Amino acid sequence: MTPGPAGAVVLRRSIQVTCSASVGFYAFLYGLQQPAAALYALFTPIALGLLSTIPGTGRQQAWITLRTLPFGVVLVALGTALAGSTAAAVGGMLIVGFLLTFSVVAGPRTAGPAPGLQLLYILACFPPYAPQTLGARLTGVAVGVALLALCQVFVLSGPPATSFRILLADTLEAAAAAAADPTRVSAARLRELSEGMRLSQVPPVERPTGPGRRDRALAQAGAAARRIVDQLVSQSAASMTRGAPPRTDRPSAALRERVARTCKDMGAALRAGEPPPAADALEKAIRRFQAERTPRAADPEDPGADTGVLRRQAAVLTLAESTWIAVTALGVAVVGRRSAPLPPRELFWYADLPTTQLWARRIAGNATHRSVWFQNAVRVACGLALARLVAGTLDLAHGFWVLLAVLTLGRTTVGATWRAVRQAMVGNLVGAVAAGALLIALGRHLDAYAVLLVPGMLIAFALGPRLGIAYAQGLFTLVVSLAFAQITPTTWRLSEARIVDVVTGSVIGLLCGLLAWPAGARREVRRTMASLLRSCGTLVPATVEALLASTAAVPSPPATLPTLHHLRLAEAAYAQFRSEPPAAWEGMQADWHGVLIVAYHTVLGAQRLPCFEAPLPDVPPDAGAWARRTAAELAADADRIAAHFTTVERHAPGRRPPGPPLPEHHPALPTVIDLEVWLTDIDRQLTRIEDSVRLKT
Repeated sequence: MTPGPAGAVVLRRSIQVTCSASVGFYAFLYGLQQPAAALYALFTPIALGLLSTIPGTGRQQAWITLRTLPFGVVLVALGTALAGSTAAAVGGMLIVGFLLTFSVVAGPRTAGPAPGLQLLYILACFPPYAPQTLGARLTGVAVGVALLALCQVFVLSGPPATSFRILLADTLEAAAAAAADPTRVSAARLRELSEGMRLSQVPPVERPTGPGRRDRALAQAGAAARRIVDQLVSQSAASMTRGAPPRTDRPSAALRERVARTCKDMGAALRAGEPPPAADALEKAIRRFQAERTPRAADPEDPGADTGVLRRQAAVLTLAESTWIAVTALGVAVVGRRSAPLPPRELFWYADLPTTQLWARRIAGNATHRSVWFQNAVRVACGLALARLVAGTLDLAHGFWVLLAVLTLGRTTVGATWRAVRQAMVGNLVGAVAAGALLIALGRHLDAYAVLLVPGMLIAFALGPRLGIAYAQGLFTLVVSLAFAQITPTTWRLSEARIVDVVTGSVIGLLCGLLAWPAGARREVRRTMASLLRSCGTLVPATVEALLASTAAVPSPPATLPTLHHLRLAEAAYAQFRSEPPAAWEGMQADWHGVLIVAYHTVLGAQRLPCFEAPLPDVPPDAGAWARRTAAELAADADRIAAHFTTVERHAPGRRPPGPPLPEHHPALPTVIDLEVWLTDIDRQLTRIEDSVRLKT
């Protein structure tokens, strides 16, 4: 049984659905004698309240529910029109099933109601072909949606979720305090804030995962805020390792103070709902800081030329650059579309694009067989279409239960589907026997069914999700039996029909699971992670070359959009992989999250280093040769580790790059140090990933 807050959510949802479904059902059936409207008024709250996962609480859920009404009306009308032909209904099911399942690319606010909308189309596309009842059906849907929305607002609406902006403000304000005085905020608190900013820890309704400009900008600002606190933790840990905090040079102290002030202002602006501070002041401070480092590095009399000082300055510079990214991204989220590209274009590529193009990029980027979202949409659509074909061809009574079984019991792996099907069959068998006995005992006493329906729904909806699939299926069988017994004359054969339909749907679901990506994300996560590592490997030499080859102008960052595309596919595969049960045959485990981290680090360096490094004077030949050689070796390392993910062949261990041959005093020394820090971090992360790879013997 689900304990704690999750159990409270289930109970709250069950009460809301029971109230809204029963009021609409009784009003239409007994008050207005409209059985068609009563059926849709009953199933609409069940579809959108139980089968769907609408995020948020209270008014947020109600607003999302009301926004689904136009789509529900269109789907019910379409299903009613296509019900007269099995071929047309199957074609419609294939298209509707794919589009609704693929809507996950738009984020949880859009994808949450998709299963419920799917059920409304399923209910309407089955015989009898009765276009004359379309008005009653649409009335039932509208009333069901309105009643559910009212219950979501006024019946146990639940506590409000913490908004992403407040989470971001908390993180930035703590970062400001830690940047001003490292002793004011503990490392444990900073790690807690960083963990809380992970999108998986953010309430679904607040996650900035949509394809629009605002969500992209907020997500980028959140990622930058996480980097800020992580960098503060790393710098604090490095100071403790040295035993005593090193003396901070004046330029670093000034830049760190500017970072603290900017983070504090961003937090205050987020809480007040005002525009963030302009990023110009911080950008000027960064460029002034870089300009001061170059002459000092060339002066043998200046203690700032010490490589230890330069490395600590590189850490402060990275902190400032992350803060600049955060404040610039927040500006995009508030201001909206820019009339001109925001430099650097590779970093804020979305700022000047129209919303339609941003949506098109998100959809096109996932319209590939390597996307787990695309795979799931194809699997569900084919399963539902096949189920509609079988139910229509065999003329199964209450055939929509076949599709409902495919929709509710299908999982992303064939093993998980089989476990769900086994439990569902047991639950339906027990529930059917109980329902059959109840129908025989009560006969046509409609008042008895009417009295039992409300407590039956409350028990089924409250206990079913908490006790497991078997209980949920068995209790739902009782509920539908009590409901249909009031609409049409019903015998114990209704339970028999449900068993046949559920078994048929389960077999179809298993067949689709066996033929279409039966391993779920387990194989795809290895492919996408391998592709991501190879793409990161190509970025490292390109970034080094962009820095070393630019002697007169501002360096131009390499193209990072292909790597960002691979990163999004890998993130989706990893998220699904974590939601699936472990498989005993999985022959290799790896630090998949570490791959994502090294990708973030590589992409960020490729974007920020050419942006903030000053035009280089001639780099010492030895240092330039070291940088190019190290970049090539890191790219080879990334390819070799990627091969671990897709083959079972052992590869020779990789080399570890030695330190660069640094000149004693040289104007290019700060940039060489910054490059060394970036390359060394990538090397350390790749080493950790490779060490995590294990092959079963």
